[in-house]
Amino acid sequence: MTAPTNLTGHMLIAMPGMGDPRFEHSVILLCDHSDEGAMGLIINKSSDDLDMPTLLSQLSIDVKDDFEKHPVHFGGPVEMGRGFVLHSPDYKSLVTTLEVRDDIHMTATQDILEDLGKGEGPEKWMMALGYAGWGAGQLEGEIAENGWLICDAVPSIVFDLPDVAKWEAALETLGVGALALSAEGGRA
Repeated sequence: MTAPTNLTGHMLIAMPGMGDPRFEHSVILLCDHSDEGAMGLIINKSSDDLDMPTLLSQLSIDVKDDFEKHPVHFGGPVEMGRGFVLHSPDYKSLVTTLEVRDDIHMTATQDILEDLGKGEGPEKWMMALGYAGWGAGQLEGEIAENGWLICDAVPSIVFDLPDVAKWEAALETLGVGALALSAEGGRA
């Protein structure tokens, strides 16, 4: 038996027929993947219930900039009250910052929100509440069952594109058009 491939820093693209509406047309950045399981953030689903100005106000964080253009994303169905900020590598928290890739980092401590409020945060960032998680072997099983395509993470997809364009843009990195996908998997 071979060791599992580490997919940290890759993106998962939900296949048609996923079956779980929370993940339909999702693009997930995998922030951690090991033989013990995986953790990632959905990068293309904005929260309908919360925006950045409201979130920062609820945390009593004064803001210097206008945060209307930065949505709060639904990062996944696990621990939906927990926040994560994916960001460019030009910022490092004094508490802890995880290097997902050389060009994408993640901070899950309130100090990044305070720094963003002061205009001292990273140049590029996105906020997510909750995360997607898998137990040991679970993600590998979903991939084998044709639930996900895998591509390299692309910072411009994560940070620069509108949410509605991210799924198709991620597919395009593989040279696949959305119309070419099928909900049925096969084996040769």
